[in-house]
Amino acid sequence: MRVELLYFDGCPNHEALLPELRELLAEQGVEDEVELRRVETAEDAERERFLGSPTVRIDGSDVEPGAGEREDFGLKCRLYRLAGEASGTPPRDLIAASIRAGRKAHRDE
Repeated sequence: MRVELLYFDGCPNHEALLPELRELLAEQGVEDEVELRRVETAEDAERERFLGSPTVRIDGSDVEPGAGEREDFGLKCRLYRLAGEASGTPPRDLIAASIRAGRKAHRDE
């Protein structure tokens, strides 16, 4: 399973998310390492379809449903909305669901 954490240096939220992401992977029995990917330029953001920091992808798919249709790429801190509240990191439930889906996909291969 490929687990990516995309970020840019101007936003500290990925630093807070990294230990939590590693913890969620361990809880799900996933031994794969988190691949840290720094996005450095606006051109990189466009090419990577980077919606802001932090972005978590499991096997290339953003953990946020509907993110694939968005086109607001750039070097910015990302906000995640859940139940009317905003957070600088994706909710644990979204990450955990994506990890479970990734594990299932790998078992079914």
